[in-house]
Amino acid sequence: MADRTTVSDDDQGKPIVDEHGEKIGVVSEVRGGTAYVDPDPGITDKVSSKMGWSSADKDDYPLPADEIGVITDDEIRLS
Repeated sequence: MADRTTVSDDDQGKPIVDEHGEKIGVVSEVRGGTAYVDPDPGITDKVSSKMGWSSADKDDYPLPADEIGVITDDEIRLS
């Protein structure tokens, strides 16, 4: 799959990394074309997200599309 900048349901569970390559969270849910980020996921949250069982809660934050630098098969990199 080619690198892209638009999120899809397949991105749920992917780590979010900043411009320095530091992991800052994980996508807990993709809803309406917006990725929601859990900044401090526990092991249960990580497994649930990968399996598609998770959903965003009050502690998760929407990731603005203009902050996405590139989406690869393994991660979402911020610009």
